[in-house]
Amino acid sequence: MNIEEARIIALSLPGVTEDMPFGDDNVVFRIEGKIFMCLMLTSVDAHFAIKLTPERNELLRAAYEHVTPAWHWNKKHWSDIYYEHFDERQIKEWIEESYALVVSKLPKALREKYRLS
Repeated sequence: MNIEEARIIALSLPGVTEDMPFGDDNVVFRIEGKIFMCLMLTSVDAHFAIKLTPERNELLRAAYEHVTPAWHWNKKHWSDIYYEHFDERQIKEWIEESYALVVSKLPKALREKYRLS
């Protein structure tokens, strides 16, 4: 798994946009303006931050040494994923999980528009 593959997975989801609101060293992926993933571009250790439920974050951190509390994000809700240590299937699952969580918090009309099959 590499940086471009992670980016392609995020952009393949319905309605996703990307921008760089925090500078040139990371890319933020959003659905309806809400961030679900931040891909670090200049970090020594390749990783991205994703939003998950607090319970899910705890489970993943306990199970995998390459899933840690997100450095510059709310550590209860965000984890850093060092994606080079995982296969594409696993990374895709986690990115989709983050996307689905953020979609679930959107108003009902928008949730229906972005529901994953």
